[in-house]
Amino acid sequence: MARMHSPGRGSSGSTKPNVDKAPEWSNTDEKEVTALITSLFEEGHTTAEIGTILRDKHAVPDVRLVLGKRIGQVLAENGVKPQYPEDMMSLMRCALRLIDHLDGNRKDLHNGRQLALTEAKIRRLGRYYQGEGTLPNSWAYKRDQLRLMVE
Repeated sequence: MARMHSPGRGSSGSTKPNVDKAPEWSNTDEKEVTALITSLFEEGHTTAEIGTILRDKHAVPDVRLVLGKRIGQVLAENGVKPQYPEDMMSLMRCALRLIDHLDGNRKDLHNGRQLALTEAKIRRLGRYYQGEGTLPNSWAYKRDQLRLMVE
């Protein structure tokens, strides 16, 4: 979704190597990795942050190689699940920062347009997650209730 509203093309970033099993040096204890994931989520970390912490501090290069499922699936199985998906929450935080900026800078037309584009992305993701069953069908994006949704 990064290039939805811009003409840029190309692919940036790196790709993971194709491997079927975890390396010998990695931590492959399934119960310990599951307990780490749930405890890190309860501390307030997002799923992306949990993956980075597991990689850097606990010698788990890829959770899927150890458990066979993603971090979000592990959280859902253990009954701890975020209220909103992580990509939608990051877009809502971005929109909130833009709203705060525009309160003090009313003539900033460029960021006003960026806010409109970000809100369009949030609404589009909302429709997708309503179809998937992640969000209830009654959910709707409202700018005045955004601060309550994020906090």
